[in-house]
Amino acid sequence: MTFCRTLPGLLLSGTIALASTAHAAGITVHDARNRDVTVADFARTVSIGGAITEILYALGLESRLVGVDTTSLYPAAALHDKPNVGYMRQISAEGVLGLNPTLILAIQGSGPRETMDILETAKVPLVLVPETFSEDGLIEKIKLVGHAMGVDARAECLSTAVGADLAQLRALRAKVTKPVRVMFVMSLQNGRAMVAGHKTAADEVIQLAGAANAVDDYDGYKIIGDEAIVAAKPDVVLSIERGKDSLQAEAVYTHPGFALTPVAANKSFITMDGLYLLGFGPRTAAAARDLSVKLYPALAESSTFTSALSAANCRQ
Repeated sequence: MTFCRTLPGLLLSGTIALASTAHAAGITVHDARNRDVTVADFARTVSIGGAITEILYALGLESRLVGVDTTSLYPAAALHDKPNVGYMRQISAEGVLGLNPTLILAIQGSGPRETMDILETAKVPLVLVPETFSEDGLIEKIKLVGHAMGVDARAECLSTAVGADLAQLRALRAKVTKPVRVMFVMSLQNGRAMVAGHKTAADEVIQLAGAANAVDDYDGYKIIGDEAIVAAKPDVVLSIERGKDSLQAEAVYTHPGFALTPVAANKSFITMDGLYLLGFGPRTAAAARDLSVKLYPALAESSTFTSALSAANCRQ
C-alpha cells in the first residue's frame, strides 16, 4: 500500500503540530510587573478588577470564571453567579487560592501587598493587568486579557469595536469650542473634598468627554480645602453613585467652598455609575459620550453615536 501526502497536506500537518506544541508550552504574557508569565491552563480563572471581568464576559469567557471581586458589577450576572473574593484592594489570598484557580488575572493596584506577594509565590500564574488611563491603554488591556485567555482573535474583534467607538468620541469632542471646567469629587470628608488630579481615571474620562479638569496642579486623589476649591473655579462637579454613600447635590451646593463657584450658581452637579464612568473597560467610550452630552446638551442634538461595541459579536 502506497501512502502519498501532498505539499498542502504536509504544510497543514506541520501547522497543526506547531500549534499543538505552542499550546503545550503555554502562552507567554508580559504583564504590568514587566515580567513574562506563562499560562498553560485558563479553565479556572479568577478575575480581580471590574474592567477585567467585563472584558471576559464581552469575549464570551464567563464559563471559565470561578471567582470575581466586588468591583465586578457589570454584567450583573458576574457577582450573582460567581463566588466573590472580596474588594480588589482587600483581597484574601486564601479566598482566591481556595477556588483552585489555574490562572489569576488582577488589575494593577490590587492588594494588599502581602496578599499579592503570597499569590505571586503560589504555583498559580498571576497576570497583573496594566492600568493605564488612556485610549491606547484601554485597547492594550483588552488585547492582553484576550491573549492571556488564548482568544487573540476575539480580543482583536473587541478592541476594533472599542477603537471605533473611541473614534466617534473624538469626532464628537472636536465640536467642543469652550471646554467646561469639571471637578471630580470622590467624597466630602468632614466638609473637605477629596478630588481627582492628573493620572486618574476621572481626569482621563473628563478629557475624553471634551472637558478640562479643574484640578491641574497634582497627580492622584487629594483632599483640598475651601480656598483651593474657589481658586479652581469649577463649572461642574462630577461624582459617582455609591448607594447610601453617594455624594448629594445639595451637600455640594451648600458647601462653603463650592457655594462661591459656578457649580452652586448654576446648580451643576453630575453623578454616574462608578464602574461605567471610571472602570476603563469596553464601555468607556459610551460613558464619556454620555458625560459629554450632559456637559454640552447641544451635542446630543447635533451628533449621533452608534456604538460599534453594541453591534459587535466578539464572543466566538
